[in-house]
Amino acid sequence: MTDLEIARAAKLRPLNEVAEKIGIPAVAVEPYGRFKAKLDLTAAPSGEKRGKLILVTAISPTLAGEGKSTTSVGLADAMNLIGRKTILCLREPSLGPCFGMKGGATGGGYAQVVPMEDINLHFTGDFHAITSAHNLLAAMVDNHIYWGNALGIDVRRVVWRRVMDMNDRALRGIVQSLGGATNGYPRESGFDITVASEVMAILCLANDLQDLEQRLSRIVVAYTRDKKPVTAGDLKADGAMAVLLKDAIRPNLVQTIENNPVLIHGGPFGNIAHGCNSVIATRTALSQADYVVTEAGFGADLGAEKFFDIKCRQSGLSPDAAVLVATVRALKLNGGIDKNDLNIADVDAVRRGSVNLVRHIENLRQFGVPVVVAINHFSGDDDAEVDVIRDVSRAHGSEAYVCRHWAEGGQGAVDLAQAVADLSDKQSAQFTTLYDDDLPLFEKINTIATRIYRAEEAVADPSIHQQLKQWEAAGLGHLPICIAKTQYSFSTDPNLKGAPTGHVVNVREVRLAAGAGFIVALCGEIMTMPGLPRHAAAEHIRLTEEGVIEGLS
Repeated sequence: MTDLEIARAAKLRPLNEVAEKIGIPAVAVEPYGRFKAKLDLTAAPSGEKRGKLILVTAISPTLAGEGKSTTSVGLADAMNLIGRKTILCLREPSLGPCFGMKGGATGGGYAQVVPMEDINLHFTGDFHAITSAHNLLAAMVDNHIYWGNALGIDVRRVVWRRVMDMNDRALRGIVQSLGGATNGYPRESGFDITVASEVMAILCLANDLQDLEQRLSRIVVAYTRDKKPVTAGDLKADGAMAVLLKDAIRPNLVQTIENNPVLIHGGPFGNIAHGCNSVIATRTALSQADYVVTEAGFGADLGAEKFFDIKCRQSGLSPDAAVLVATVRALKLNGGIDKNDLNIADVDAVRRGSVNLVRHIENLRQFGVPVVVAINHFSGDDDAEVDVIRDVSRAHGSEAYVCRHWAEGGQGAVDLAQAVADLSDKQSAQFTTLYDDDLPLFEKINTIATRIYRAEEAVADPSIHQQLKQWEAAGLGHLPICIAKTQYSFSTDPNLKGAPTGHVVNVREVRLAAGAGFIVALCGEIMTMPGLPRHAAAEHIRLTEEGVIEGLS
């Protein structure tokens, strides 16, 4: 059966029953259809953190797939099976990957979140609200300039681009406002994908609606001729933006195939944004459950680092354990095997590729968090190959557990669940961030590059150094760094597999996200508006004569 067929065959429970399992009354559940809902947190019980926070991350992504979301679902189901009250917190999928190459983000096999079709498509409209709020601000910038420009915006220094939730390379760079004086002042601009929007990051990092509006007001949209920042608050746009986001800020409740609760909320990409679900959803889950399983985008060098250094730093959250997902197939690719030969047993290739696994284990340990390895099992895996992962993990201080949740659901991840529960209960995490707030901005970039990516150094043009110093002089030097780079390598070269050292991280652009509270450093050839592949997933997605969706994964 396909993932979609398995999801459709699931016997779902009314969401009121799912909410009751975690102590949330029916009055706090606002249905969006039959099997998805918003939570009204004013009607839900509140309390301080009581649950253990478990981060699921992974080795560097490959074409073979790692199954981080699938493992997150399987782990949460398994922990509930062993009697540990657990809530899963995930990000919302973006339409870009769904119709592009990656596909959806609701897990797979018998470890899925449902209703899969709704979640992967429009869901409860959060991304549309974020897109609208972002583009309202863009329209108000251009409108202000058109009607006299009282704030003195330099049209050459407008930095607020528009967004849409789709992969479209044609919109990366545009010339806008053509067609005459009534259409405004022509200038170069462009689009980013919605998941790279600062509004998305703000929604995911805000503590509540009031904090959301305050953060929105701090967004820097442009500079004057004397380089003074102009904000959304200066344009009086923050109030209307908050109105558009008043429902989007509330977490979404759905369930796994095994009817366990899932909060899906927010969805910044891990390679071009900070890659974590919302602080509000995570805190809500921690107040209602004994354990909360969450994930961070792409490999641990990106998602986990940003989870620790941005989300945890800003929110005060402290993880209790980390699960590092690996597959035999992915390690073979890191070991130099051709993608067409992955079904051939090759113990030596797994051993060579395990340098990537080891690097991620070592990196996670730098944050003082205990690590367990989840071997996401494929039917063609050879026992000797699996033993290599166990041996390598144990040699570096972590135990590895074979997980068959894709085929068996929660029952296939019981060993992992027990290990995670024991690890988080018995071994106290000594969580620490990678760098201090008062470290100069470029030194923060260099710290991530050298300690996490194991680069020789980070380099940047003098203009970038000057821009960072200007932000420091403006009192923004305390902000953390969000590095945007390829997810496929520790370096900025996606073809450099394994665990490279001695490379150089080239910072080609820096962007201020004053409302979100971090500095974005774009490195290598990473794009904040992806393009579609030669053969997009959209080519195979269609409606049958009965109106049933086919091809969605």
